[in-house]
Amino acid sequence: MTDAPKLLNIGGKSAAWLRQVGLRTWDDVNAIGAVDAYLRVKRAGFKPSLNLLYALEGALLGCHWQQVAMDRRVELAAQAQAGAALLPSARRMPAASAVTLTMGDAQDIPAASEERNELSF
Repeated sequence: MTDAPKLLNIGGKSAAWLRQVGLRTWDDVNAIGAVDAYLRVKRAGFKPSLNLLYALEGALLGCHWQQVAMDRRVELAAQAQAGAALLPSARRMPAASAVTLTMGDAQDIPAASEERNELSF
């Protein structure tokens, strides 16, 4: 979080994720809350653990994430799970198939045209 004092509990990787989803200040995170901030990161394709959710809540409360009450953590996790269920499913297939290279005999390689210095097909 570059535009504001460093958020408690938020390390470099988490801060980079937050910046990439448009959350650059404590006020940005405070305006939408821990659950929505967590879901933005998840929606962007990153793979945050629930520790990010608890860290965000702790940062907003001004305490270490482990000091967030267990019942509150359970509530946050349930809200995040419900919100994540509404997100589009992740792509299970690669965008393109793997590229394979096969080698043939030298006679299978097209000869270069001497006139134009190009391969003939």
